[in-house]
Amino acid sequence: MITRYTRPRMGRIWEAENRYAKWLEVEIAACEAMAEEGIIPREAIENIKKKANFSVKRILEIEEETKHDVIAFLTNVEEYVGPDSRYIHLGLTSSDVLDTSFALLLREAMTLIISDVRDFMAILRERAMEHKETIMVGRSHGIHAEPITLGLKLAVWYSEMKRNLKRLEEALEVISFGKLSGAVGTFANIPPEVEARACEKLGLSPAPISTQIIQRDRHAELFTTLAVLAGTLEKIAVEIRHLQRTEVHEAEEPFSKGQKGSSAMPHKKNPIGSENISGLARLVRTNALAALENMPLWHERDISHSSVERVIGPDSTILIDFMLHRLGNIVQNLVVYPERMLENLQKTGGLIFSQQVLMRLAEKGLERQKAYVMVQRNALRVWEEGTPFKDLLLADQEIRTYLGEDEIEKIFDLAYHLKHVDDIFERVFAE
Repeated sequence: MITRYTRPRMGRIWEAENRYAKWLEVEIAACEAMAEEGIIPREAIENIKKKANFSVKRILEIEEETKHDVIAFLTNVEEYVGPDSRYIHLGLTSSDVLDTSFALLLREAMTLIISDVRDFMAILRERAMEHKETIMVGRSHGIHAEPITLGLKLAVWYSEMKRNLKRLEEALEVISFGKLSGAVGTFANIPPEVEARACEKLGLSPAPISTQIIQRDRHAELFTTLAVLAGTLEKIAVEIRHLQRTEVHEAEEPFSKGQKGSSAMPHKKNPIGSENISGLARLVRTNALAALENMPLWHERDISHSSVERVIGPDSTILIDFMLHRLGNIVQNLVVYPERMLENLQKTGGLIFSQQVLMRLAEKGLERQKAYVMVQRNALRVWEEGTPFKDLLLADQEIRTYLGEDEIEKIFDLAYHLKHVDDIFERVFAE
């Protein structure tokens, strides 16, 4: 079950304290790897691990002068460590620390998002099972088509979320790479063995090759994956908004005691949560475009991607985390009106069974196009006159030449359309 969303869940991952902690984690892992390779004294790494620390306030003070965040960070760490600090950042460039720590932050964020997705899928599954046989009309182009169940609608969403989960897990793997290969990726001042050892300590894989940075196609894949997920969430939200329209009113968002819908109209109950999801999805998609724009950089690296990622990293992950929680609560507490669904299903006077009439006539040996014309002329009269479709068919002598009264009666059986619901659920929910 998805619990009430609280901002610190994802937000604290991107706070300065955690970001600098990841920088320090990378620096210490590099020092440990260098000590194991005999590059720096083992006693030095013990001292570094014991004393290394930082102060966010002090880093920001130093950065006011240096105008360089990594130098400000290192200067502050040196104040804690003392002389052995000369071994910290040895042979590294700023992006070694920034890119490797960014991978750690994204892994932490993505792990939380994947957990959110699993929770949301559990809600979709539960409600799909609950409404497996709740009959409603299926629509195409917004027009009544043929009967479905609400459970099938929820199962479609669940199936799509399974694909999102797979994409997220793949994106997590793609982003889980670090690099400690120096200013242009040549390992000129630090051997590949140090990178390999340090990345292993951090739970990352070493990038097979890098420039001054890890290549941004990895990040683009992650942020576009989040954008696809946002698209699914918006798709669900848009459908809930449609179902809540007054003219439809087959389902609606939960409306809590004391909640108000409009400052002017006391009767209003608006789908504000779902509308909020639609709006936020636009931001996540925009951020994905920014991540794609980050891929082409000047030569071995420029800094144009850095400012972008400082925004889209926190923003996209926080937004997705929030959207999953908000939509999860909406779906979990969605108010469903089965009676209204049946009422709407009957509004077209039986036209939703027109394809079955067409098929039965074709089975009797009629050319399909001729049968189509026979069915359509009666269907159009339903629209124009409001006469029930079945009554018109029973009165149509040409159709009665091929179909008896019992045969026509059997056509108007809802069970015909729902006979494979169990098969579909088995396909979707079989684990």
